[in-house]
Amino acid sequence: MFGAWEVGVWTVLREHVHFDLIAGASAGAWNGWMIACGLTPDDLVREWTDPATGKLMQPGLHRWGWLLPDTLYAKARRLYAGGPAKIPFGLTLVEAPRMRVRLFRDGEITWQHLAATASIPLSFPPVQIGGKWYVDGGAKGSLPLWAAEEMGATSAVGVNCLTLLPFRLMRAVVRPRQPTAKLAVTLIEPSIPLGSLKDGIVWKAANVKRWIEQGIRDANAALSSVRM
Repeated sequence: MFGAWEVGVWTVLREHVHFDLIAGASAGAWNGWMIACGLTPDDLVREWTDPATGKLMQPGLHRWGWLLPDTLYAKARRLYAGGPAKIPFGLTLVEAPRMRVRLFRDGEITWQHLAATASIPLSFPPVQIGGKWYVDGGAKGSLPLWAAEEMGATSAVGVNCLTLLPFRLMRAVVRPRQPTAKLAVTLIEPSIPLGSLKDGIVWKAANVKRWIEQGIRDANAALSSVRM
């Protein structure tokens, strides 16, 4: 749910920065896909403030975890129907069980890729694509700047909403793939903690509104660094 903060950041950036491509993982990939398909900030706000968003995480035990996938898949199909992307777009997935991270882009992307990029390991089941199984790309790095570089970027604005201690510890253990030193990166992160892990799982309209507003403030504060 912390992805709502990214909507506030985008609301500001789109007025001041021209982006040639977008790359993302997990909820960031969903936001990125909608942006690449031409949705406006108001469209994204409606997506996140819709109570239906709170129903994406439906508890239910199965062999892979504890969240049922049907609602997630329906959402992925609906997002995909809003395409195709109007600018180059890529998302990352992790192949299971090998835990190899892969970049998929542009015409390769189907609704299954959009579903897999939000399929949190040990929660949602993996998604089968081309005879292989894939889960959330955020499992091997929620800020795939290397993917943007692989797509041709020489400079990038990294938007990272996952700054809580558990996520920082996970990055230290997993050691996500990094871009080369040639990629110039401006990083935008929440200026104050967004909330608890529970807040990130349970949809609340007040939280979503607060995070979007904070994203706007954080992006405005960073503007002098990101104008390109």
